[in-house]
Amino acid sequence: MADYRTRPAAPADAADIARIYNQGIEDRLATLETELRTPAERAQWLAARGPRHPVIVGERTTEPEAASNRPPTSRAGLAGPATTDRDAASNRPPTSRAGLAGWASLNVFNAREAYRFVADISVYVDRGWRGKGVGGALLARLVELGREHGFHKLVLSAFPFNKAGMALYEKFGFRTVGIYREQGMLDGAWVDTVIMENLL
Repeated sequence: MADYRTRPAAPADAADIARIYNQGIEDRLATLETELRTPAERAQWLAARGPRHPVIVGERTTEPEAASNRPPTSRAGLAGPATTDRDAASNRPPTSRAGLAGWASLNVFNAREAYRFVADISVYVDRGWRGKGVGGALLARLVELGREHGFHKLVLSAFPFNKAGMALYEKFGFRTVGIYREQGMLDGAWVDTVIMENLL
């Protein structure tokens, strides 16, 4: 049985969405954003979204392995905490209380009318659930939602050092169309971004 399910985000999810987003910001693996979010800000963000640009969540039905006392994963490291041999063998976290394992969204790519059939996507997964299939479930549902809402194409920006993320996007039909060199600065260093697209 799967350890999570996907569903539309609800106002009560704002705190978990903020927490998971802030992990992505702190870990420097998924976004050029540097300003941490609050539950109140994410609640306003959810309330302001239109029906063509939904937010979904991956709801966990078991608890991930205990968090490490190590600092967050760096850009050069892996995308999640280490697991024990027992965890690797079972490929699932130990059972405990439920909660959110990740969230994803279809976003406005450009406000101009000509771009109404293109959506930008976001996918964020809780540190303890990375590499366990949550991102794939969220991305699969985003692709379905893209088609259901009449989008012709989904696009995204990824960091070239986020190999796990790029491999996941490629698995779901995204292809690299270019690289923005030195697109943003994080922690005093210039960062490239890879542009990917999926024609639905």
